[in-house]
Amino acid sequence: MSSSNDRVPDEELRPTETKGYKVGEKKSVAEYSQLDANDESLNRWKASLGITGEGGSAGDPSKPKLSLHSLALESTSAPGGKVQLDLSNLTQVQLDEVKKSPLTIKEGVEYNVAISFTVGQEVLSGLKYIHVVKRAGVTVDKLEQMIGSYGPREEPYVKRFATEEAPSGMLARSGNNTVRSRVIDDDNNVYADFTWVFKIAKEW
Repeated sequence: MSSSNDRVPDEELRPTETKGYKVGEKKSVAEYSQLDANDESLNRWKASLGITGEGGSAGDPSKPKLSLHSLALESTSAPGGKVQLDLSNLTQVQLDEVKKSPLTIKEGVEYNVAISFTVGQEVLSGLKYIHVVKRAGVTVDKLEQMIGSYGPREEPYVKRFATEEAPSGMLARSGNNTVRSRVIDDDNNVYADFTWVFKIAKEW
């Protein structure tokens, strides 16, 4: 079982600041659609966000800005290619249950974290995924990866992050790892924040 010492404090989830980097001005879908209509590279970027010269997809103000649907640990050796945590419409009670049901990773395998999400209202730019892993009260890993910029659409986006290698050995298999994950943007707006648990085993 994970202990109370495995709680990840907010300060450990702060993104790394890039010296000299200035956060750009946020714009609505309509404002983006009117930007430099004759700039071909900008038009390709806007098209990748689902924005067209006619105003594009304005999004639905009744929907959350970002909805996280799942987190998966993907590996070619895993049954079905991945083990997955369903995060759709979870209540606090269900989130607490997630902490009691560790995902299992086979020791020594290469895997990557992947998240599935939808954007509901407006273009979200500078999104990052950060997670901190604690074991027996000690921070053992931190992952910080760019997600990028995404516009509103019904179909979920899937973002896969850098490949990692699961630890091996009896010590690695002897306890659970508690992970606090967060999706954040350049302005430090938090769109998702949840805790989950995984364990290392001899087999999936």
